[in-house]
Amino acid sequence: VQLQASGGGLVQAGDSLRLSCAASGRTYSDYLMGWFRQAPGKEREFVAGISRSGGSTSYADSVKGRFTISRDNAKNTVYLQMDSLKPEDTAAYYCAADSTRRYLSRTYSAYNYWGQGTLVTVSS
Repeated sequence: VQLQASGGGLVQAGDSLRLSCAASGRTYSDYLMGWFRQAPGKEREFVAGISRSGGSTSYADSVKGRFTISRDNAKNTVYLQMDSLKPEDTAAYYCAADSTRRYLSRTYSAYNYWGQGTLVTVSS
């Protein structure tokens, strides 16, 4: 599967952004989907994940209550709605797909397909 992330940009603290990740290739609903981010000088970290049906989600504590992950299997797209953005949310955001596991994982090594990053910059 090929993943294409989009929607990043420069915003002010408190603003919102919605990231999208469009998939092509195999049946999209076969994949668990996740969003990760990596800030300069830091390791890539889990942000949010969603099950194949969209019925189960998982969030990092740092974004819980501010970010919402969703998916539209008819459009082969996963979204990350980011509200109340903070400067510490500044990072390159990556979408990822896991075709092998049954349950969501927060570990980046669990995901076997990755999109290119989309940069989110939040100014104070």
